[in-house]
Amino acid sequence: MLKEVLVVEGKSDTAAIRRALEADTIETGGFTLAPSTLKKIEAAYNKRGIIILTDPDGAGNRIRRFLTERFPEAGQAFIPRIDATANGDVGVEQASPAAILAALGKVRHHEFNPAFEFTERDLMTNGLSGGSMASARRDKMAGLLGIGYGNAKTFLQRLNTYGVTRAEFDAALKELGDLDE
Repeated sequence: MLKEVLVVEGKSDTAAIRRALEADTIETGGFTLAPSTLKKIEAAYNKRGIIILTDPDGAGNRIRRFLTERFPEAGQAFIPRIDATANGDVGVEQASPAAILAALGKVRHHEFNPAFEFTERDLMTNGLSGGSMASARRDKMAGLLGIGYGNAKTFLQRLNTYGVTRAEFDAALKELGDLDE
């Protein structure tokens, strides 16, 4: 049983989680979070901790941002878009149990004092920004690091605020290079 409570978007997400592991979930019901739902999330946050696991799409990112502002010490789990897509639909409910477990194995937390280890130059020199393959490379790299896909600005912000080390970055780049070949 997972100690933290998983915050997901809907009932189908809860069903997918239960196929992967035993865990308690709270469903947001989409972006229109009811006050009673926020109270449940706050109680779980204060007692057991929460991990936010929303869909890798625009709506999921908006919900994640809203919840992260409200609950800054929440864990962040990301399922890569490719692993959360089936039948033309994107979401946690589409992910396999293995993809869910992999995402939960790479939970990140916001750092209150961001390291600013990485710069735009790191992205440019490693083909993660500015090139025709940059988006695809960021997507793969985000999956390897467990920080979720984002545009170059979001990706850079996540590198610096989710505690990614230079060693992790370099190891992921090496693995990314092997994937590209």
